[in-house]
Amino acid sequence: SSGKNISQYGKTMSDDHSLSPSGFNATVLVRDPSQLPTDHKASRVVVGDVLNRDDVRKTLEGQDAVIIILGTRNNLSPTTVMSEGTRNILDVMKERGIRKVVACMSGDPPHVCSVLSPMSISKHDLGHFFVQCLSTTSWDGKTVGSHSFL
Repeated sequence: SSGKNISQYGKTMSDDHSLSPSGFNATVLVRDPSQLPTDHKASRVVVGDVLNRDDVRKTLEGQDAVIIILGTRNNLSPTTVMSEGTRNILDVMKERGIRKVVACMSGDPPHVCSVLSPMSISKHDLGHFFVQCLSTTSWDGKTVGSHSFL
């Protein structure tokens, strides 16, 4: 099983409890710390951008695992935040020997993960699944995919 220090990228500006799952020390990278919920439970906040590799390096100091929940929110214009940001995170993970990552990629996580349809996944269930992935080896080396068409 993985250690207890995790870095989280994305999805910090909501009521989602994946921001520092219970029992973990979370470090988060945020562009604007004023957007963090006032009751956030992150152990450490790094101000920066996932597109800046040095900011990602700062965030990954002393970490055991990573949660990536990068998305575009309601902005559907062309962007490289998810692809380049994820590349930066994975490259720095390799540099630091961090091998555990849990990720959810979506064009709009706040809506896709909360839409009430037979194929959607609630934010609570997604957070629970992330904690399972971080706490056990049951999901190591596995990929889980889900999608819904609205």
